[in-house]
Amino acid sequence: MFLVVMMFVVVGFTVIQPYLPGQHDPNFYNTYTDINGREKTAQNVKPYLNYKVNCVLNKIGIVGDDKLNYTVNGGFDMSTGKVQIIEMSGEEYFNLHGKYILGTNGNGQDLWARLWAGTRNSLFIGVCVALVEAILGIIVGVLWGYVRRLDFIFTEIYNILDNIPNTILLILISYIMKPSISTLIFAMCLTGWIQMARFIRNQILIIRDRDYNTASRCLGTPTRRILYKNCLPYLVSVIMLRIALTIPSVIGSEVFITYIGLGLPIKIPSLGRLIDDGRALLSTAKSYQLFYPVIILSAITISFYVIGNAFSDSADPKNHR
Repeated sequence: MFLVVMMFVVVGFTVIQPYLPGQHDPNFYNTYTDINGREKTAQNVKPYLNYKVNCVLNKIGIVGDDKLNYTVNGGFDMSTGKVQIIEMSGEEYFNLHGKYILGTNGNGQDLWARLWAGTRNSLFIGVCVALVEAILGIIVGVLWGYVRRLDFIFTEIYNILDNIPNTILLILISYIMKPSISTLIFAMCLTGWIQMARFIRNQILIIRDRDYNTASRCLGTPTRRILYKNCLPYLVSVIMLRIALTIPSVIGSEVFITYIGLGLPIKIPSLGRLIDDGRALLSTAKSYQLFYPVIILSAITISFYVIGNAFSDSADPKNHR
């Protein structure tokens, strides 16, 4: 139950996040004004709770802003009665333009905004691919399993498409076509539906010649009514489970294709892009940038699996006898 609630919270917040007040553009290069009044890119700002970054200023004088946390190295000048500052090391940005809950990346882009924008794009890809695969898979699978004359044709099509490595096909299409969300959706849908069709076909074969279907055919019931009333209700549970498992699988494929440099362009954030960016910082003090997308990806994968099983059990007629 907790995972189901968490999934709805994550998906819901992902949708409404851009419309909340105080949100930054995920592609905007944020800047700050340093203690000398110079405009600089806010690179790798630490998360808001720490909100610190090192800077060094060589200056003689006293800074009277007690809101900033400085380490002062210097001595007391007896002639003037003032502290002579030799070096002052601050641990916060001076006049930072905005606040960043998760900090910024190496380009000064808000990680909070990019995390949710990336989650939104990855979920959009996953849902679109899952729906296309489900629609094509159900239509082809039902015809494949119920209409005997089409069995040979669809079997040969399946044998051809199933022998094409999905990973190589995905890499090839991503390399040839312009990197975009539509390219990834097209590449993943090209052969992904065939597994759903094969699964539906096997289920149809199990129930096709049962007594109630044979009786319906003898009474002259139209084929479409037999499929809609007698066959599909028994497949709702397994279809829901397959759709729920397809979404995290597609997101995982997007992460992989982006990891090898053929995924979405840099200007389009995604979980794959964020994981790839964080991977480069894994051995540094900024490795926390990898944890955010990994946590979201893990939560999505586990939650969709649990939700899929829950829908499968609730839609299974065997559980309502």
